[in-house]
Amino acid sequence: MEFFKYKNKLKPEKGRLLISEPFLPDPNFERTVVLLCEHNEEGSFGFVVNKPSILKINEVMEDIRILDDTVFVGGPVQQDTLHFLHRNTSIANAVKIRNEIYWGGDFESLLAQLDTATVKPTDIRFYLGYSGWGQGQLESELQEDSWIVCDFVDDELLFDTDPTVIWKKALDNMGGRFSVYSNYPVDPRLN
Repeated sequence: MEFFKYKNKLKPEKGRLLISEPFLPDPNFERTVVLLCEHNEEGSFGFVVNKPSILKINEVMEDIRILDDTVFVGGPVQQDTLHFLHRNTSIANAVKIRNEIYWGGDFESLLAQLDTATVKPTDIRFYLGYSGWGQGQLESELQEDSWIVCDFVDDELLFDTDPTVIWKKALDNMGGRFSVYSNYPVDPRLN
């Protein structure tokens, strides 16, 4: 759709969001929000933060019996791997993504903190698989207007917001024309 060109000036980088444009035809990324955990000349990767799966974490990992939280689909790559984002500074070897948002860390440390309730279930999200782009691939998709880069990221959006409204809220947070995009119907023919 030629009228729907929105080139924003932000470049992708660690800690920013990729918000799929309203009519992205790829079913893996329809109305998705991806938190970029790495972006460099070799490629990019992150996690889709708004696509819950039908699985619970205690169904995926026997070691995590005390949680029955939903596991999210992090992306189409290596969906047999489990990852986690959290907002807990005491998990050893965690990688700081942005402000109060961390990726991974020592899994035994996480389990111990879950057992002692020093990590709250609301402070962690689990993801099966991840979203990845090879060298130059994401830049090419940005040139095609497949993604909107967003710098309005906080832990509340990722951990406290209902996943079904993260896409809309992320665009609304950007304001201006992006707020208008957030109200586009999934299928304009039904409008």
